[in-house]
Amino acid sequence: MNATLGGFTLPGEAGHDAFTLAMARKWGADVIRDSDGTSLSDEILNSGHGVYSTLCLVREDNDWAKNNPARLQQNFLMSAPVTAPGAEVVIDLLAGFSPDQFVVNDWDGVREFWQVFDRTTGVEVPSDDWDMVDGGRVVVRGVTPWHRYTVNFLVTRIWEEISMYNHVTNDWGDREHLRAVEPRYPEVQERLLQALEDWCVAHPHTTVVRFTSLFYNFAWFWGDNPRLPHIYGDWGSYDFTVSPLALRQFAATTGLRITSEDFVNAGRYTSTHNQPSRVYRAWMSFVGDFVLELGRKCVEVVHRYGKGAFVFYDDSWIGLEPYSGRFTEFGFDGLIKAVFSGYEARLCAGADVPTHELRLHPYLFPVDLQGRPTFSPGGDPVKDASRYWVNVRRALLRAKIDRIGLGGYLSLVEPFADFQDYIGQVADEHRLIRSLHAAGGPQMAPTRVAILTAWGALRTWTCSGHMHEHPELILTQVLESLSGLPFEVTFLDFDQIETHGVPDDVDVLVNAGLAGSAWSGGDNWRRSEVVTAITAWVAAGGGLVGVGQPSATDRSTQYFQLAAVLGVDQDIGDRECLNRRSFALVDHPVIDGVDGADLPLQRGVFLTCDDSDVFAAIGGTPVGVASRFAEGRSVYLSGHTHGPAAARRLDNAIRWAGRAGPADHRTSNPLTEVAYYPASRTFLVVNDSQEEQVTEVRAPDGVVASVRLPAGGMTALKL
Repeated sequence: MNATLGGFTLPGEAGHDAFTLAMARKWGADVIRDSDGTSLSDEILNSGHGVYSTLCLVREDNDWAKNNPARLQQNFLMSAPVTAPGAEVVIDLLAGFSPDQFVVNDWDGVREFWQVFDRTTGVEVPSDDWDMVDGGRVVVRGVTPWHRYTVNFLVTRIWEEISMYNHVTNDWGDREHLRAVEPRYPEVQERLLQALEDWCVAHPHTTVVRFTSLFYNFAWFWGDNPRLPHIYGDWGSYDFTVSPLALRQFAATTGLRITSEDFVNAGRYTSTHNQPSRVYRAWMSFVGDFVLELGRKCVEVVHRYGKGAFVFYDDSWIGLEPYSGRFTEFGFDGLIKAVFSGYEARLCAGADVPTHELRLHPYLFPVDLQGRPTFSPGGDPVKDASRYWVNVRRALLRAKIDRIGLGGYLSLVEPFADFQDYIGQVADEHRLIRSLHAAGGPQMAPTRVAILTAWGALRTWTCSGHMHEHPELILTQVLESLSGLPFEVTFLDFDQIETHGVPDDVDVLVNAGLAGSAWSGGDNWRRSEVVTAITAWVAAGGGLVGVGQPSATDRSTQYFQLAAVLGVDQDIGDRECLNRRSFALVDHPVIDGVDGADLPLQRGVFLTCDDSDVFAAIGGTPVGVASRFAEGRSVYLSGHTHGPAAARRLDNAIRWAGRAGPADHRTSNPLTEVAYYPASRTFLVVNDSQEEQVTEVRAPDGVVASVRLPAGGMTALKL
């Protein structure tokens, strides 16, 4: 592989042809792509580079979409709760929601699919007791005064969410609002496939069609209140796959009935943070079957015209689960993932597809996702890019990524010469890492780790979107640390444990999250067979790492259902009068080279046995505990916030629980990390901080090298 050329996708922009080609040379780009709102000139198209063309089929024909409002995509919303002042209450359905995004569907399925609830009691109001009235309102009669009432209702989306985001972020003024059509209708499918045929004919220079995902966007509800501009967002939610047609087809196909409340979920919607119901999992499979059937036809059209078919795993990716077991049936030639973090890179790298490509941040937009300046006054794009790249690079040391690139408006980069230079450095670093993977993968630790959640393998290397959107999620932070550690990682669900026990190829089981969440497991911990299977497995020599509120559900004599194994339990307010064991802090291998000072307080945690070592505590509450249970071991951490020291501590915890002993290769400085590639006899040493660091690296023959790394830097050593 060429060390200075290839593996890089550059966003081009007509009208900035010379600059586009100059950046292609500077960054070693072999592919130029368009972005939403840009086009490529003939000069760029004929420059000898590969060409990616962005295509979002469901919003390509906006004139037809506007003229056929009954064929637009729909979803359920729950109205804002209204307190009844008397025996009747009137509810404004769209109060608080963006009228630019939603209109009420009052023409199909009102009596069939809508539901009204007394949320004070949780009881559904009979359909005879409510009616639609003018102005998108519902009147509910015979209510109980001072109870709160809501309506679950269908809406049509008249502005596609990514179009909204791009429009608002880039201040597109009066540019047309794009709408997404519902592909379940046969006439829509026919139009989409014909449009794709016509598009392929009209774009002979395109070498790769980059589908902006496929048909259904992740859920994103916009509001009309400047203090609450976004009401709900979940990158794993199937809320936007609903329509009257789909609901009827689901009933006819599966024999199951799914209701509006199965989606609305008392205002929580189908958030990935909540454990999925059986009927919701059935709905996801139903949607996946449809997306696969139509998506495969789209890929076949692209291949018929001699072009590659890549899919962007963001935006409208719902139904396109890379870890569903059926992803290869689409026939995609590549998967592209937008990344802020290491675990997102691992998600992409592990998918079964020929080419894995990352779209790096910052996007070439004036502002970022939080509205902070990037390529605009007050912005520092080099600082942003370095922060993201240092996180992503950790994961790339462990798992191979074929390509990287950028998206957005290249012209914004022109005033930022330092950013131009830095991206050239990033491209070269990636090409070096990729070449080492090609020669032979990195040496991994012998300890094999499995993450136990309610979702299992379906949510491999992901939770509910990007880490910066859900920084409070314990499992997200754990995954980010794991993404750069030298462990083989798999993902398990509770059905697997109940049916087959912990697999033989697992050394350490990790359960991390808050009580009641899909990540900790929620009510799955009421399944005694699961608790028994894990307890027996640890007793026989397995290792368990619990973070936050592992195995938590309120049942029987304990809150942590694996309290006997973990050596700790939690009082949630009902055991205040029970005394606690005393303890003394001890030094322990889990905090070798680091400490437990940054572990958070989980109120009410207490020791359950004497055979436990407390290595971190806040006041009289243990926050870091190592225990032995028969032949096995466990580590309890009260929480985890990713960072160099926390990642090193998690590494220690997994190794100790799995009886792995010290690492073969490890830097002396936790702010640095190293990966060893035996086939190349090469060490890659990276600085995970934004300050210069000095560290030592030990080679297999015992030779120790001292390395000085600049802020965020990387170096290769042959020892």
